[in-house]
Amino acid sequence: MNLKLILQKANACISAGDQEGFLNFCTSDTSWTFVGDRTLKGIDEVRAYMSEAYKVPPRFEVTLMIEEGNYLTAIGKISLMNEDSKWTEYEYCDVWRFENGKLAELKAFVVN
Repeated sequence: MNLKLILQKANACISAGDQEGFLNFCTSDTSWTFVGDRTLKGIDEVRAYMSEAYKVPPRFEVTLMIEEGNYLTAIGKISLMNEDSKWTEYEYCDVWRFENGKLAELKAFVVN
């Protein structure tokens, strides 16, 4: 199973504004931890977060992906539209755990 390809397809959904398409790549009990900030538990909490944070589809630049077993680490930059309609760029390192080809757990390290 090519975890890199799965994440690329899922991220393409987000970039296209297709949040439900992205969520189809997640397990129903997916868990997202933004280190030092908060943890989202379950697909409904992730959906609610995405509907707020991704009102305007974010821009991604993935610079490195490292796959090991059921884990995939993605390093790059993401730009999000802020409340003032200005793009804010963040550096990130996402560590994804997969279950049966789906995104089951995220540990995200994000720096502005």
